Amino acid sequence: MASGSDRNPIIIGGLPSQVPDFDPEETQEWLDSLDAAVDQRGRERARYLMLRLIERAREKRVAVPEMRSTDYVNTIATKDEPFFPGNEEIERKILNATRWNAAVMVSRAQRPGIGVGGHIATFASSASLYDVGFNHFFRGKDEGDGGDQVFFQGHASPGIYARAYMLDRLTEDQLDGFRQEKSKYPNGLSSYPHPRSMPDFWEFPTVSMGLGPLGAIFQARMNRYMEARGIADTSKSHVWAFLGDGEMDEPESLGQLSIAARESLDNLTFVVNCNLQRLDGPVRGNGKIIQELESQFRGAGWNVIKLVWDRTWDPLLAQDRDGILVNKLNITPDGQFQTYATETGAYIRRHFFGDDHRLRAMVEHMTDDQVLHLGRGGHDHKKIFAAFSAAKAHKGQPTVILAQTVKGWTLGPNFEGRNATHQMKKLTVADLKGFRDRLHLPISDKQLEDGLPPYYHPGRDSEEIQYMHDRRKGLGGYVPTRLVRAKPLALPDDKTYASVKKGSGQQSIATTMAFVRLLKDLMRDKEIGKRFVLIAPDEYRTFGMDSFFPSAKIYNPLGQQYEAVDRDLLLAYKESPTGQMLHDGISEAGCTASLIAAGSAYATHGEPLIPVYVFYSMFGFQRTGDQFWQMADQLSRGFVLGATAGRTTLTGEGLQHADGHSQLLASTNPGCVAYDPAYGYEIAHIVQDGLRRMYGPDAEDVFYYLTVYNEPIQHPAEPENVDVEGILKGLHRIGEGTSGSIPAQILASGVAVPWAIEAQRILAEEWNVKADVWSATSWNELRREAVEVERHNLLHPEEEQRVPYVTQRLSAAQGPFVAVSDWMRSVPDQISRWVPGTYQSLGADGFGFADTRGAARRFFHIDAQSIVVAVLTELAREGKVDRSVLKQAIDRYQLLDVAAADPGAAGGDA
Repeated sequence: MASGSDRNPIIIGGLPSQVPDFDPEETQEWLDSLDAAVDQRGRERARYLMLRLIERAREKRVAVPEMRSTDYVNTIATKDEPFFPGNEEIERKILNATRWNAAVMVSRAQRPGIGVGGHIATFASSASLYDVGFNHFFRGKDEGDGGDQVFFQGHASPGIYARAYMLDRLTEDQLDGFRQEKSKYPNGLSSYPHPRSMPDFWEFPTVSMGLGPLGAIFQARMNRYMEARGIADTSKSHVWAFLGDGEMDEPESLGQLSIAARESLDNLTFVVNCNLQRLDGPVRGNGKIIQELESQFRGAGWNVIKLVWDRTWDPLLAQDRDGILVNKLNITPDGQFQTYATETGAYIRRHFFGDDHRLRAMVEHMTDDQVLHLGRGGHDHKKIFAAFSAAKAHKGQPTVILAQTVKGWTLGPNFEGRNATHQMKKLTVADLKGFRDRLHLPISDKQLEDGLPPYYHPGRDSEEIQYMHDRRKGLGGYVPTRLVRAKPLALPDDKTYASVKKGSGQQSIATTMAFVRLLKDLMRDKEIGKRFVLIAPDEYRTFGMDSFFPSAKIYNPLGQQYEAVDRDLLLAYKESPTGQMLHDGISEAGCTASLIAAGSAYATHGEPLIPVYVFYSMFGFQRTGDQFWQMADQLSRGFVLGATAGRTTLTGEGLQHADGHSQLLASTNPGCVAYDPAYGYEIAHIVQDGLRRMYGPDAEDVFYYLTVYNEPIQHPAEPENVDVEGILKGLHRIGEGTSGSIPAQILASGVAVPWAIEAQRILAEEWNVKADVWSATSWNELRREAVEVERHNLLHPEEEQRVPYVTQRLSAAQGPFVAVSDWMRSVPDQISRWVPGTYQSLGADGFGFADTRGAARRFFHIDAQSIVVAVLTELAREGKVDRSVLKQAIDRYQLLDVAAADPGAAGGDA
């Protein structure tokens, strides 16, 4: 053994090697004892003693380093398993019927002429995990609270439907409507958990892999946040997330584990179904995914429970005196275990137990069939119950249960453990007969041979069905169930919006600051003020929202246990256990998950929250667009602010910060109502209408996206006869031309409105053109309404044909029409079909870059002078001005020289 002087003086394996030894003789005695144990009893015995010492040290609260992973056996010893309170025989019958109906439903959906398929194998592997949860753990909503929140694995949906059918929550017609939502309406069932498709059934959309675990973490955190702020009692709610081991490849699945541990979310349990397979192959064929995940979750601070083997292994492990069996389990790779799931008992005896006489002796009394049925822990109800119970009882940490299963379990040799199982959707008659026999179901050969295989229901008065109903009644109702108990909010009157409608006077402010001023007034409201949930990815100061720090404070369940470096400042950084602001770090994915959890609280807990998520515009729909789709699916509501919007406003930042397309991305989301306002009074009306639509008496399942800018401009006061309808529908005239004789129209949005107004002045003074300026607050909403009008006209030709709003609004205006924005041309081009006249758009197509605002706008030809030339070009095309003036204008304004442009306003981060 190396002496202290020979050892490297650093932390080795987590041990503090620089700590002085105050009693070398005692140390040597301990080391000699270990040496003796190794020499006399062997390494395995010595290892066992060391592990017991570590265990005892923890019991005595002696700090010792955590092991990254433990042996490939169950975490919970057999002797420590609790009493199983259920009737295992009845639960087996229930599960068998559920397994059958899930598989038959998918197989019937693959019938000729339909062929919509489905997935059989995922639920087959996880059925026991769900069954124990349904029978003993998942709380419903009948007690008046939110119950438990269960994030079901998307591909397991057939099993959830099958169980609901057994409980008379779904009919046979509905099962036959699986994946036929429209053609079988109203009996169609969605393919996966989609609340928007089935708003009374599903709560959480999960099939976009990685978003389920991310959403579950932030749901558990939102539960704590709501309780801390006195909005809802969520103390009984537990969040369960059922995931696949292949799903853990997604960075979102593991990327936010630390926040769950940091905030001690012991109201959260992940159940990872480790069937060792991805969609079409092994997860870690040469490795061990359970061991890998154990290391990752332990390192992140989670409590880890491994559920690897069922009770048939207990006698073998009990006689493993030398640790040879445990060692064999440790070193066997997953790919080989997958193979064992498809082979015979004789093969397993020969290849797993055959290379050591001690292993062979362990199973010599067992038949090949018994060896074959040495099972995985995720299929054993008693072992699962022990793991779930331990997870619920554990305090101070979130828990992950790593449960080993077999993909396609019980479906027969053509399915179990096969790489192609994910794509296999139909059972042959032979498969069905073998499946039926394995499940011991009273279904005849004739029923399987004639037509479609039948569903099986033991009868409403059967012992099994009564047991299921009794268990759910005892747990507070049926799961999954989505229930909206929230009442409409008492919304602020017009006075709350008056300040912003006054404009900014002589002061220049960005639209971001105009929104923040309005938000501050709204948060003072006695009725809804406390319901606002502010969310930002580490940049509140960038958006001018540090003014909320002293009053709203930043949520931290531990409070602020340090003196802030800026504590002497008026707007010092302040954390509080009851804080209102979620400061989620540099994680747009985490922020969006918070947004979704807060925005659906009206349904989850019956208490509406009003999330306001403010972020760098470029890093919204582009980076987390999948989550915004999830948000729409989950029927979440709230406000999303794309701050620092536009391709040319972020001077100096460059390509990856310059957003000229998020409005276009937002237009693809049917649940998103997107606006690009220019002035504070527009923002006031949009927000007021958004609160009405999302939180008023006839609440809609939408969320609002506003793009706001960091460029300071002067905001005019609201005009006396302001066109509120136009603001909300997407287009209103803000400036009629007052001089010039040749008519034209300029449509602009957001930060481009001041350029349009300047272009209006130049056209009048220098080119005799009388241009009206329109603020297009929402290109997207104008298009959406027009598309709906055309759809109606297509299907109702006998009725009077409707006219889109944009066409109506512009019908009396004399063109040509030139549209301009700080977005790519595709954004204003959305309405071109319905503009009654010659139409041209200007936009910032291409990558952004670092430069002055003026240079960037001259480069993209969207500045005031470029608008002038665009209007003149269209007038020349119509013969209203001579084409010679175009070259004159280009030369006069030096449009070909980017450096000639006025650099424009600088600064303005907020």
